[in-house]
Amino acid sequence: MDELLKYIDSFVEERDWHQFHSEDNLAKSIVLEANELLEHYQFDRNGDHDREGINDEIADIMTYCLMFCLKIGEDPIDLVYRKMKKNAAKYPAEKARGSNRKYTEL
Repeated sequence: MDELLKYIDSFVEERDWHQFHSEDNLAKSIVLEANELLEHYQFDRNGDHDREGINDEIADIMTYCLMFCLKIGEDPIDLVYRKMKKNAAKYPAEKARGSNRKYTEL
């Protein structure tokens, strides 16, 4: 992960793009890229998805998320582990297994 974060940061630095990457711009970019991912499924009824296009959008989303983490000084792996621990407390396996109900309804 450290190598990937350094690569992304170097890529942005070489192009002098940090000036455009405020927290709000990065947050907007994450949402915009997520919408582009959704477009691949919008009217597709036969399940014939453009896998390369989908993969590209996932990569864009992940890249912007990692750039956001760099911007705010957070370790993305640590963030995921912390959130998963919160989720585990809200959704104990013995109550949540096989259910899609919200934690307040378990």
